Amino acid sequence: MLAPEPQAQPTATPPAAEAVLTVEHLYKSFGDNHVLQDFSLTLHRGENVVVLGKSGSGKSVLIKCIIGLLRAEAGRIVVLGQDVATLDHEAMDRLRAKVGFLFQSNALYDSMTVRENLLFPLRRHWLDHPRAQEGELVMQALEDVSLAHTADMMPAELSGGMRKRIALARTLILRPDIILYDEPTTGLDPVTAREIDHLIREVQHKYGTTALIISHDMSCVRLTADRVALLVEGRCYAEGPYDELSHRDDPKIREFFA
Repeated sequence: MLAPEPQAQPTATPPAAEAVLTVEHLYKSFGDNHVLQDFSLTLHRGENVVVLGKSGSGKSVLIKCIIGLLRAEAGRIVVLGQDVATLDHEAMDRLRAKVGFLFQSNALYDSMTVRENLLFPLRRHWLDHPRAQEGELVMQALEDVSLAHTADMMPAELSGGMRKRIALARTLILRPDIILYDEPTTGLDPVTAREIDHLIREVQHKYGTTALIISHDMSCVRLTADRVALLVEGRCYAEGPYDELSHRDDPKIREFFA
């Protein structure tokens, strides 16, 4: 008598990644200039998403709405489970402590040393850490960007790429769940820009951070994005992996990858 053939075991469906940032049907205008028109996008924990759009398309407006610097006329933004529109000033500040923001201009304080620039956010936010650990946190953040030797230098003594790294270290010191990068490679030479792109990936892999990256630098998009969202005519016109979008025939998509 033949033994019965083994039955195939059902394959478990992996759980969907947690949504940490959701933008739903967002509208934002400035007078007659309708910048965002029904824009929607979801970021899942641990992924890098690049919002790609032409200059003036609304990329920076989107990021300012997410962190509460601008209020949209309609739509909903949920960050780490909290509806941004419902938060008062104190609650919004607490949420911002969990969302790192790398400014395009770096926004370092020229009158402070690198160490003092990194200490500043630690002492401004509600973080559970002993004061005695602050020095250790500063040096760890600087080591993350390979600039531990700059702790006592002034921003004016640093190159453009080094200032960008210090700005990222200042963001990392808060151990944010989400990092928002506003044009992280603008103004950098190609070699330094690629170093920043690789650093963005290293941060993602080391800390499991989720990132929303605003960029029109196609090398940055290709190197940093798990998924690309095209901002066209105020909405998320298309989204997907870089390689997939770059092979689509749609003329509005092709012009970004030509």
